[in-house]
Amino acid sequence: MAVLLDIKNASKRYGDQVLLDRASATITDDGKIGFVGRNGAGKSTLLRVILGEEELDSGEVIRHPRLRLGYLRQHDPFLPGETALEFLMRDSAQPDWKCGEVAGQFELKTPHLNGPVQKLSGGWQTRVKLAALLLHEPNLLLLDEPTNFLDLRTQILLEHFLRGYKEACLIVSHDRAFLAATCDQTLDLSHGKLTVFPGKIDAFLLHQREQIEHIERTNAAVLAKRKQLEDFIARNKARASTASRAKSKSKQLEKLEVEEIAADAPTAAIRCPVVSPRKGPAVRCRDLAIGYGEHRVAAGIDIEIVHGSRAAIVGDNGQGKTTFLRTLVESLAPLSGDVKWGYGCEIGIYAQHVYTSLDERQTVLEYLERAAKIGTKQQQILDLAGAMLFRGKAVEKRVSVLSGGERARLCMAGLLLGPFNVLVLDEPGNHLDVETVDALAQSLLEYEGTVVFTSHDRSFMKTVATNVIEVKDGRVTNYLGDYGQYLAAVTREIDDAEAADEKRRPAAGGRRPPSPAPSAAQRGGRTDREVRKEIANLERTIARLDAEKRDRNDALLAAIDPAEAMRLHTELTAVAEKLAAAEERWLALQEELASAETA
Repeated sequence: MAVLLDIKNASKRYGDQVLLDRASATITDDGKIGFVGRNGAGKSTLLRVILGEEELDSGEVIRHPRLRLGYLRQHDPFLPGETALEFLMRDSAQPDWKCGEVAGQFELKTPHLNGPVQKLSGGWQTRVKLAALLLHEPNLLLLDEPTNFLDLRTQILLEHFLRGYKEACLIVSHDRAFLAATCDQTLDLSHGKLTVFPGKIDAFLLHQREQIEHIERTNAAVLAKRKQLEDFIARNKARASTASRAKSKSKQLEKLEVEEIAADAPTAAIRCPVVSPRKGPAVRCRDLAIGYGEHRVAAGIDIEIVHGSRAAIVGDNGQGKTTFLRTLVESLAPLSGDVKWGYGCEIGIYAQHVYTSLDERQTVLEYLERAAKIGTKQQQILDLAGAMLFRGKAVEKRVSVLSGGERARLCMAGLLLGPFNVLVLDEPGNHLDVETVDALAQSLLEYEGTVVFTSHDRSFMKTVATNVIEVKDGRVTNYLGDYGQYLAAVTREIDDAEAADEKRRPAAGGRRPPSPAPSAAQRGGRTDREVRKEIANLERTIARLDAEKRDRNDALLAAIDPAEAMRLHTELTAVAEKLAAAEERWLALQEELASAETA
């Protein structure tokens, strides 16, 4: 077991904020480490220090001479028009066969490799980036929130890969289920100190709570003893016969000290709106068809969401979760059929278009005071602001200086202060740390209204969901079982597919015989020339939609009026959906053509 990284007495601060305070930790070549800590604690800063992108104020990071770092980049590393295969070859300087071999570990097949990488969904782009990492043959992977915006199947695929990966990993994630599935050690950053715990995240959090409870019990006993000694001294110090004993007790009292609890400030109480419970359907869909213009995403939707339920909307990226959610909240008109909300439903929405259209002039506190229902006390507002990391003078910040994550947390706080008896939440945990996500989940369990939500955090889904609505292959199905049952079914499906693929894989040194190309009859009687013609038409369509997407995105960034921003966001989403559909068809045709050419 070799030491890859040795962090010694590391100190780092920004202004008055201390991120690292003589912190030390060791990472060995057999470590699968989950890196946790509150938002703003300094996790990303430490990753940049390890990568050599930032310097410590003092201390050092000792790197093994054979250390090879692999970092999962969150930014877009692709060149315009570059295919996934071209990117992998450029980034790694490896031949095409080697790039294809490694890409296959992430189910990246010919259509994904030969098409423009920037046209792939976020989940597929993440797979390309992971393949690029492996081609550099790192012995320490650094992953910063790798599951953000990944669909369930891609998450499980990534888990399978990491569990089989023979080298070390350091993973920053707020997703407790993901950390539990992939990491056997936990690295905690709190109050500038690093603590390595030799166990999984759940065991670490339990250990942390037990430590705090032990210190609290010890401190309570010390305080009781103090009171006893203080009472004795007060009764006896004035008497000559007992003055010496009182003096002796005073010396004992001086030695009694309470132990400071070196833990993060507890997450402030998160409370959902207090509403009266209701019965019957909250929303009913009848013969509903959803989509954009001529592009139908799903049809024949007949479902009910009853009052008091917490419905999780799931589905792979590109299947139509967002389309269905937008149709439910009436920001997108149905293609046919109808959506009817029950009488008296007050709907509060948490989605990206909400926190991108805030009044830039307001302070945090002003926004929350206006969002809160009548009668809310200011201390309640400040408590919830604190839960969302707006503490002290942070409530005086103007919206104009807030980051995207801060705006998201502000909107969440405003929503929870409102009068709503229906909460529609689109990825509520993306900008929250583990503790705050847990606090939100517990609050939703006590909420007596209705919740409709999407999330990529399986721990959150498992805790909150009472039923699962899946959007897949043009259908929307309401599963009345819990999320655990749904997750088990998807995991079995992926395991079976991997087992079947393993059986098909040729022995070492062998080559799989090429699949026979589809005949013209199998392709509906179309010739290669006709397929190429459709591909050319699609490429023109994709170029046009791509230009439209850029134009609307630029306009959205420049928009000041909230109504205009909402309209532009709706148009942008519609264009993005059309673009995704066109790209999917293009990839399918490319695969069809490639099969014919290799015959």
